[in-house]
Amino acid sequence: MEGKYRNKYRISSPRLSNWDYGSHGLYFITICTKYRERYFGEIESVDDPNMGNVLETQSIATLRATNIGKIAHNNFEKIPIFHPYVELDDFVIMPDHVHGILFINKPDKANWEPNKFGAQRKNLASIIRGYKSSVTTFATTNDVRFIWQPRYYDRVIRTEKEYLNIKSYIQDNPDQWYRNGEDFNNLFKPQK
Repeated sequence: MEGKYRNKYRISSPRLSNWDYGSHGLYFITICTKYRERYFGEIESVDDPNMGNVLETQSIATLRATNIGKIAHNNFEKIPIFHPYVELDDFVIMPDHVHGILFINKPDKANWEPNKFGAQRKNLASIIRGYKSSVTTFATTNDVRFIWQPRYYDRVIRTEKEYLNIKSYIQDNPDQWYRNGEDFNNLFKPQK
C-alpha cells in the first residue's frame, strides 16, 4: 500500500520529528474552529455598558462569549484536573480559535519518546484531543452546532524571550482583534 501513492497524498506532520511531546517543557498551542466560524462569541469593547464593570483590566476588548465559548474556557481551565502533569499559563478564547501556553511538568521523565504516528498518551496530542473532545461532547449533548478544525498548531517554546513574546501575543489578542477587525483575523493563518 505504501508504494501505491508514493507519498503523493500524504500530509506531512507539522510536529518536530525528533521531539518528545510528553517531555518537560512549555508549549504554545492554537486550536481553530472549522472554517474559522465564530462559534465562541464576538470581541467587544470593555467600555460597552453591557459588559459590566471591568475597570481592573488594561485591555480595551474582551470576548462576549456564547455558551460554547464559556464551555471552551471552562474546559481549558480543567485540563490540569485530567492531566495532573500539566500547568496552565496564559490562554485566551477568541471567536474562532484558542491560544494557550501549556507547561508539561515532568522534570523526572527519563525516557525520550520522539514524536510518532499512532496512539498517544500523556503528551501534548492526548491533552489537545481530550480538550477538543470535551467541548465537542458538550456541543453534541446539548444540540449546539459546533466543529473543530481537524488539526492544531503547536510550538515548543525554547527561550525566555520567545516565551515572553508569545505571552504578550496571547494577552494582546483580543485588543488586536478589536482594533483591526477582519484584517487581524486574516493575518493569522494556522497550519492545516
